[in-house]
Amino acid sequence: MSLEILRYSPEQAENWDQFVKTSKNGTFLFQRAFMDYHADRFEDHSLMVWVGGKLLALLPANRRDRQLHSHGGLTYGGFVTGSRMGASRMLELFEALMGYLKNEGFDTLIYKPVPHIYHSQLAEEDLYALSRFGAQCQRTDLSSAIFLPDRFPFGSGKKDGLRKARKAGIQILESQDWAECWNLLTAVLDRRHGVAPVHSLDEIGRLAEAFPQNIKLFGAFEGAQMVSALVIFDCGPCVHVQYIASSDQGRAVGGVDAIVKHLVETVYSDRMWFDFGISTTDQGRSLNEGLVQQKEMFGARSTLYQQFHLEIR
Repeated sequence: MSLEILRYSPEQAENWDQFVKTSKNGTFLFQRAFMDYHADRFEDHSLMVWVGGKLLALLPANRRDRQLHSHGGLTYGGFVTGSRMGASRMLELFEALMGYLKNEGFDTLIYKPVPHIYHSQLAEEDLYALSRFGAQCQRTDLSSAIFLPDRFPFGSGKKDGLRKARKAGIQILESQDWAECWNLLTAVLDRRHGVAPVHSLDEIGRLAEAFPQNIKLFGAFEGAQMVSALVIFDCGPCVHVQYIASSDQGRAVGGVDAIVKHLVETVYSDRMWFDFGISTTDQGRSLNEGLVQQKEMFGARSTLYQQFHLEIR
């Protein structure tokens, strides 16, 4: 049966979300309530692929001039696929996509595949198709993740932090105090990098309310005071650290070290990956070696986030 590629419309939100939930490489970031919170910043041009009246694949995307981008509001977002997707079908899908994009006046596809650590089943058919159709890898960012079923031990510096946390009586608790976390986070990002968090306090509060099982805040508390915090995006097989924040006192008492230990040993010990996110800047060309070494001291090792460009002919 032939493939039919149609542009997403809000009337299809329920079908879209249900497919994401049962896909082999989708995460809650692809659900429409998450994607649409910043709908005013992007011209959505997400695609739904149908065959025989059933959904085969989704592509979270936005239009920018004559380019179709894997959605600009997401770190990753290639084809989201289910169990019916195989290698030959993906090649057929890319062939159909090229025709669709050409007819719609696009000249370039900017594609960010879902990193393999976020897959619940193998789903790299798109990488092969990109190669076959002549796509060029234009950006590679380096992330660091812990393989939870067989973790490397913490380094000596992190063990020192844990000893300080125990001595200070630090407690690790799940919290709803987003305002206090954002006070810590804003101060850290402004002092170190001169930037603000990607999400405003209002945005993260609304997203946490919409996705209470996926977006969580864990704090290190000295008495009643939050001194360090981690914001977690729970993506199923992979748990992603979205934000890390710590006051001067939090750093002195190993607050972040204690939170990470609690999460990987207790809260998320049944998952596959604990992803700290990227340590690269300047389109992946610059590696923050100090930052990546800190993550490696937790037992994390390298994985890649990539971006491909494909000219539409």
